[in-house]
Amino acid sequence: MFGNLNILVRQHIGRIKDYATLVSGSVGRLVISLVYFIAIANSLAVNDFGLFATASATGIILSRLVAFGFASPMYRIATSKKRLLGVYTPGLIAGGILSLPIISLIAYGVYLLIFDAEMSMMAFFCIVFAEVIFWRIMEITTIILNGLYRFAAGSILVIIATIMKMLGALAFTFTSDGSIEQWGLYYLFANAASALIALMFYYPRVQLQWSPELYLARWVDSLAVAAAEIVYYAQAELDKILVLAIGGPQIAGVYAILMRLVDITALPVRSLFMLIIQEIMKAKATIQSLKNRVIFEAAIAFISFGGIVALAIFTWLFPNILGDNVAEIAPFLFLVALVPCFRNLTEYHSELLYAVNRTLLRTTNAAIIGFMKACLLLWVLTMFGDNDNWFIMLNVVFGFLYVTSLLLTYPAMRRVAPILKKTAPAAE
Repeated sequence: MFGNLNILVRQHIGRIKDYATLVSGSVGRLVISLVYFIAIANSLAVNDFGLFATASATGIILSRLVAFGFASPMYRIATSKKRLLGVYTPGLIAGGILSLPIISLIAYGVYLLIFDAEMSMMAFFCIVFAEVIFWRIMEITTIILNGLYRFAAGSILVIIATIMKMLGALAFTFTSDGSIEQWGLYYLFANAASALIALMFYYPRVQLQWSPELYLARWVDSLAVAAAEIVYYAQAELDKILVLAIGGPQIAGVYAILMRLVDITALPVRSLFMLIIQEIMKAKATIQSLKNRVIFEAAIAFISFGGIVALAIFTWLFPNILGDNVAEIAPFLFLVALVPCFRNLTEYHSELLYAVNRTLLRTTNAAIIGFMKACLLLWVLTMFGDNDNWFIMLNVVFGFLYVTSLLLTYPAMRRVAPILKKTAPAAE
């Protein structure tokens, strides 16, 4: 048994080292994220934290519109034709500039519809544009670094960016009046520092070449990717906006803190996503193996469940370690222990469709899942919002979404089986 394990390790030592590098970055980011989370969650009132999380979610969704999705071809170019990065970078910059007025108009509409009575426009736009402009710059740089297989540099950049947020939160804790208006400014400056560091020290040094005909050819696919990303992130972040609209800032704050704790435990899983998806992009027939499918999903579920249970036990043993505001909410982690498994696996299914270039189907599936999530959360908050049972029902909601995603994704993978078999390894 141990001999077979040793052979298996030797065969996959490169992938194991890559995952260890990515996870080391995730562990560092996890610790820093916890400090950041503790500082901000206990400096803002619970209802203000809910407003911040919801405004941030709005910014995350809108950030997918930056450059109209041109980050996607940048990743593919970095992975397969890195010599063309200097040609495509001007297209990314031009797309980013052209997309900002459209994003601003949409953000203003969302503010009037949902946030006008709850927070100032200045605070809202500071938070939204911190995500849309500055954090997105850092993300795109990291995406390109990972495409170049510079995982260590990508991990370090994400850690530095998270440190900037942490320092911003600590400065806010000790020097401000605790208002969401001031936090919006601190958050904007912290993310701006991350973007500046990314551009100055981490973006690959390239000689820029303007080639609009190439950009137009790529932008057809980019727009489809952008639509898919918007729909996907809308269904991923819509819950925060919906909880605010239905339950108000207080319940939105409780939900935001709870889901932020769930997000923190998902960091190691996203590192696993990256390696699986890159493996599939290089040899698409990998995902046609039923054994591989089961192994991949089991690994994601195991890491997800282990992370949330470990955090739940930790906060149970040391109830005040995350601060007074979080201490009141952390015990509910035991009630939502299956949510990370279902949520991460649903995200993984979306990444699978991206890996095999099923962009339209990815968008359609995300739209279906997003609509179902909205309906199910509306039902849960209406029926169970006045007691703690709504925490337990979140497992049912995300479990139902996972099963739906499973049934939508794998039959589609079978339909492209003839194409995938052409790239099958000789010894499968």
